[in-house]
Amino acid sequence: MTTVVLLTAEVELIDELRPAFAQVAPELRVLQAHEPGAAEAEVAACWFPPAGALQALPRLRLIHSVSAGIEHLDTAGDLPAVPVCRVVDPEQRQGMVEFMRWAVIHYQRHFDLVLARQQQARWQRPPQVPAGEYQVGVLGLGSMGSAVAQDLAGAGYAVRGWSRSAKTLAGVDCHHGDSGLPACLAGLDLLINLLPLTTATAGLLNSQLFAALAPGAVLVNGGRGQHVAEADLAAALSSGQLRAALLDVFEQEPLPPDHPWWHTPGVTVTPHMASAASARCIASQIAENTRRLTTGAALLHVADPALGY
Repeated sequence: MTTVVLLTAEVELIDELRPAFAQVAPELRVLQAHEPGAAEAEVAACWFPPAGALQALPRLRLIHSVSAGIEHLDTAGDLPAVPVCRVVDPEQRQGMVEFMRWAVIHYQRHFDLVLARQQQARWQRPPQVPAGEYQVGVLGLGSMGSAVAQDLAGAGYAVRGWSRSAKTLAGVDCHHGDSGLPACLAGLDLLINLLPLTTATAGLLNSQLFAALAPGAVLVNGGRGQHVAEADLAAALSSGQLRAALLDVFEQEPLPPDHPWWHTPGVTVTPHMASAASARCIASQIAENTRRLTTGAALLHVADPALGY
């Protein structure tokens, strides 16, 4: 019987995954790191694994992220020389589209101002900006970013997109490479970040980038917390260069109760909920790759830790 060890500190995630594995792959033995037999695991299912946890598995043959990203594996230190795979869920892409559509409408129609004024019992109708006059940018045109950009373009928004390499998307003004970033950013009313986290993108959301946006612009971060230079974001909000920031991802998750973002004017915190694969999908894909591992078949959704995705 092949053993899969769950390496995460999130109890809720473990409580969701164990019954999902029991349903889709009862032939697997699924354990937590502290349980007897866990050290014999050949597969590690990971979400922010503790430092040293992977290196403590002498029979490890596969590291499997439980999400589409793999950057959270950095918490484990140097990775053992085994394949790394990730989860790809079409429904997760749809969830991201829905979340970002809500975010854009929320700020385009000034619902953030309306909700704040309700607390003051203040009746004041905000200006209404047509979608075609609202400039939205999407950083990262992978599977999710492309879907988000095209959905917004289809809804009538003026959408620009940026990616590392050239992309062509219907209705989207696409830019690429370092030379294309300034033209993508210039005068945007709202910027959505869906980039993977790499050494090149860490800290990209900084004062220089914020200054390129329209005064009073909005930042929506659905990439990773490490993309944000937090001091620069706080300064941009304080100065009014940014009107608001919707943050769904953070360098430390859960976001600590004493973190300033909870109480910073203009900041909306959501608990990494923009989109997530279902427990059943995660368990099914890890189980399938475990079967492939044991039979020598090609693994699905192999990632490159050197690239970060």
